Amino acid sequence: MKKELSKLQHARSAKDFPEIDLESDEYVVLHIKRSRIGIAFIWVVVAMMVMALSLALILLAGNVSDNTVLSVNAGAMHYLRLGILALYAVFIFGGFIGQSIYDANQIYVTNRRLIQKSRNSLFANSTNIIELRRIEDVSFRQASLVDHLFHLGVLRMSTVGEETTYSLKYVDTPRDEVKTISHLVYKCKKNTDDPSSK
Repeated sequence: MKKELSKLQHARSAKDFPEIDLESDEYVVLHIKRSRIGIAFIWVVVAMMVMALSLALILLAGNVSDNTVLSVNAGAMHYLRLGILALYAVFIFGGFIGQSIYDANQIYVTNRRLIQKSRNSLFANSTNIIELRRIEDVSFRQASLVDHLFHLGVLRMSTVGEETTYSLKYVDTPRDEVKTISHLVYKCKKNTDDPSSK
């Protein structure tokens, strides 16, 4: 019965998460993404930049003249408008890139391994894989007022031996994730120590 359930869970995980390579008896228990609040912050910054450009455009439009030192002539105003429109496009495109990079940072916790996909820029990405039985410590940290207000935190996992630390920022309800991962680590270590309990 357990083997049949494990096969069903594996088949479902392989279908739901084609981006990760699962072993034959492996299935995803937990998929941890960053909070959607971070996306809102990215777009708030983009909106502020667009509003600042719009304000600059309005102020410049009020100074179109050929007479004073601080005014802008009509020809120059045309090029300024084009430049500001180009900057609009750059900021909006930058917002989409920022969202893509933000979303690409994820952790998959299977019944056997922890797989962390990280992206720091458009071209710099990495995948780290660690067996659950090698994890020594699972914890979370909330360091700011924003973390406490929105129930966000930094999820951290440390390994035995080389003491590598895996972390993911801006996790929703990190206390719940710590509880689930700790239970899986305990279960995995117990099965490793006592093969008859599998």
